Order: sequence, then C-alpha cells, then structure tokens
Amino acid sequence: MPGALKAKAGLLSLLCTFAVLAQETKTNSDAVFRVSFMTGVDFVLRNSPTSRKYLIETMPGGVALLDYNNDGLMDVFVVNGGLVRDPMLSPYSFDRHDPAYWNRLYRQNKDGTFTDVTEQAGLANAGDTNYGMGVAVGDYDNDGYPDIYVTNYGKNILYHNNGDGTFTDVTEKAGVAAGGWSVSAGFFDYDNDGKLDLFVTRYLDWSVEKNKTCGSERPTYCPPGEFPPVSNILYHNRGDGTFEDVSVPSGIAAHKGHGLGVAFADYDGDGYTDIFVTNDVTNQFLFHNNGNGTFTEIALDSGAALTDDGKMLSGMGVAFQDYDNDGLPDLIVTQLPHQPYVVFHNDGNGAFSPQDMESGIAALSGKSGGWGVGFEDFDNDGWKDVFIMQAHVFDNVETYDTSLRYRDTPLLALNHKGHFVRANSGSDVPVAGRGAAFGDINNDGWMDVVTTSLGDRPRLFLNRGGKLHWLTITLRGKRSNRDGFGARVQVNGQVRFATAAGSYLSSNDKRLHFGLGSAQTADIDIKWPSGIHQVLKAVKADQFILIEESVQP
Repeated sequence: MPGALKAKAGLLSLLCTFAVLAQETKTNSDAVFRVSFMTGVDFVLRNSPTSRKYLIETMPGGVALLDYNNDGLMDVFVVNGGLVRDPMLSPYSFDRHDPAYWNRLYRQNKDGTFTDVTEQAGLANAGDTNYGMGVAVGDYDNDGYPDIYVTNYGKNILYHNNGDGTFTDVTEKAGVAAGGWSVSAGFFDYDNDGKLDLFVTRYLDWSVEKNKTCGSERPTYCPPGEFPPVSNILYHNRGDGTFEDVSVPSGIAAHKGHGLGVAFADYDGDGYTDIFVTNDVTNQFLFHNNGNGTFTEIALDSGAALTDDGKMLSGMGVAFQDYDNDGLPDLIVTQLPHQPYVVFHNDGNGAFSPQDMESGIAALSGKSGGWGVGFEDFDNDGWKDVFIMQAHVFDNVETYDTSLRYRDTPLLALNHKGHFVRANSGSDVPVAGRGAAFGDINNDGWMDVVTTSLGDRPRLFLNRGGKLHWLTITLRGKRSNRDGFGARVQVNGQVRFATAAGSYLSSNDKRLHFGLGSAQTADIDIKWPSGIHQVLKAVKADQFILIEESVQP
C-alpha cells in the first residue's frame, strides 16, 4: 500500500457530551442537529448598528474551526466588528482595545467545553482603526501549526502560530496588510510550489466620509451599486515569511467588482487550482488558473457569471464542491431575497449551467437572504447536503417590505442523489445569520456547524448522528504544501477538493470528511498538487486517518 496510513489513536474515544448553556428548541426526533450555545463561549458579535446606516455594520463576522495547538480537538476563532459611533467623528476609532470588541480564540477542552485563550495567545490587539470581517486559516510556513489571517475594513492582520500556544502579528514583515475594505480570504497554492499563497476579496470603495444613506422616509443602507467597485488581491508566498502582491501581473487586478465570498477548486482538472469570487450585483468571477502564474477571468464564457435568465446575482456566500458525485466541482451561490440561490453545475469541458430549478434549490429559496454556506454530508449517506445561514442585509427591511424579514432561520437541505429536499435543522429561532464554519467538532464522525449572527453569540449545530459509516482524512503534504490544499481526493466514487476556504467570511475544518453509507471499507485515490498520485485500498471505515504524501518516484 503506497503512502503512510496512520490511524489517529484515541480520537474515536473523544465522543464527549457537550455541555450547553441553553437549548434553542425542543429536541425533535427528526432534527438533524442539536442547537445550542457553547459552554465557555461568551462572545457577542458586535456590529454596532447606527441611525447613520454605515454600510460596514451589515457585513461581519467570520468564524473558523481549527486545531491551533495540535491536540486533536477543534478550537473556535471568531471575528468581531467594532464600535461604530453615531455619528463617526475623526479621528476614527472602532475601540478594538476594549475587550467587548476583541476577536476571540476559544480552546476546546476534553469535556467539550471551551476556554477563552485570546489574551494569553497574543490575539487581543485587533487594531482600533480596524473593523473586523473575516478569517482564513492555513499553515503558510509549513511548520505544522495553523496560522490565522483576519480581514478588516482598515488593515488586515496575519498571526503566525508559534507552536507554543501563542501567535505573533507578522503582518508588516509578511506584507499582507492590504487596505480598504477586505472581506473574505483563503489560503491556496496557485503555482503548486509547495507554499500556500493568499487571496483576499474586497467589497467596494467605501469610507466613513463616502457613506451614503438611501431612502427618504425610511432611511436604510445603500446598495453596493452606489459605490465604485474594487479589485481583489493575490499574494504570492515567497517562502521566507514574506508575500509578494502579484495582483497586477497575475491578471487579478484587471477585474473590479463587489467581492464577498471566495472558494477554490480545480474545476477543469488541469492540475491547477482555480478561484471563484462572489460579487454583489456584479457578474460573478471565475478566475481560470493558466498554470504560468496568470489567471483569465472566464465566468461569463463558462456560464457561471449570471442567472439562467441573464441577471446579475447579489452574490454573498459560496461553496465549490461536487454535489452530484460526477467527479467535477459544482458551485452554489447565496444571494438576497426574491433571488433564488443559484447552483452552477459543472458540465465538464470548462462549462457550467445554472441548475437551481433542477437541483431543488430554487424551490427552497427566494424568500430569504443567504450568507454562510457549505456542501457537506450531514447524514453520511455519500451525498453532500447543503446548510445555509439566512437573514436580510437591512435591519429595518420589514418597514418597507412586509413580505421580508430581517432575522431568519437557517436552511438545511438533504441531498437525494442530486436533488435537495428541506430537512429539520433543529433551530426555529430567527437570527441575523452571517458566518458558518463546517467541521466535526466533537470527533464522532458526523459533521457539525458553528455559526455567527449579528448582535448574538455563536451557535453550535451539533450533529445528532446515526448508524451509517464515514471516513475522515487529514492530508500531510511533503512536496505539496503541508495542508495538502488543492489535492483532489476520491473515496468510493465521491470527490472532495482539499481546502479550508468557502462559505462566507469563514474557515472550515481542513480535514476531509466522507460519508460512506453502508460501506465498511473505502478505496482512496489522491492527486496531490505536486502531481503525485496515491492510492489506498480497502481502508477500514469509521476512523480518522492521516495520509502523508508519498515522495517515492
């Protein structure tokens, strides 16, 4: 059997019972999740809404699932907004030195509770001129510890994981502060050199001075079209702890939009990772990786730029995985109410077709706005399901459209061989939902979700589980980047593309989870970014395994 196959000893024994502070709803027998707050997580996402309707108030905040101390347990990092005064006066400050507006890192304990380690980890200083947005996680220096990148309105921050439970702000040295209004970000290796690069989406050309209020009788936030579009940023990892801004020579900077979400996959199977960016009331962007350090934006030509009737999307969150098990990564893009979420099916040969009607997604959406989203197999039947955090952008939307609502409940839709059917998520409490991070937080083989909501605490959607089988894979690159991001992994006919990016503002558990249905063994086929092809046969189900990249010729 080629490659190293190592069982994660002891993880299966961590089927801990989560202590909760409050249960949202009565537990229904058909609910997929138990929904609760997490013990020890006292964070509140403070967006600070004002009568001035500053646009940044509507957009935070991200959440990440990561194992920052390598103890085998998923920890939680959440991004806060900041204090917005009514009105904002120069010199501008969002009071991020106040603990109420800190980002927070929570270490998971063996009993399923969490401990706030923000200050001792060196993550308390978010910067008073920064209003928080999103988070990306990746081991950019291949030292075995996940690093954290936080996006802001203001300047972004890269925290290097020192491997001893602490982080160091290395933004200035690394050269990745960006500037303006950054939103989502993700680590990926676009040139397959074994080092993680960084992509940052930016929303629009906005500042406190440029803010506008729309609506005369009932003032509200102005739509993005009232502000000039901006370009996104691509940073190339030099391998010495610094990054080079290659947005211009790569071709990324030539395209301006209102960027929000970002996701990565090799959609055409040429061995190079491509980039999809959701734009708000602008054509969506699909950046094809040319394999020579440049990208070509081909969303319109490929069929992934507009709806099936030629309309622009209010693109928010995105997931880029294979939902119909044909081996090709598909897209789902969430957007505002009265605009059904769009499924772009990968038809092969570089073409996509909108299939929100055929997939059943259109019938489940249109009345709600969508944000964080993921294609994940929640019932372990071998088909990726959909979970979406929902809410409107405007906190006073009901005053001018009684058919809409600001707060909403999440959407869970189970995948029946390529067709999605609404299911009971376990939550009937409407919230101003935003971020969603996906992963197996209690290591029981069933995928969970941690979500954020404006003015509220994070919620844990803990999977109630079942009897079907599963397999969870951790990749360790040797010639490829250590996280294995960009690898194409096939298990019993299902395909996942290794990444932590996607959703909205958030970063997911980097482990690759596969539901196996009734199968008790799995055949694994891996195509690493380095080009190495690795096959493992008859791997026992219901375990966490570590697969190291083979470096044999």
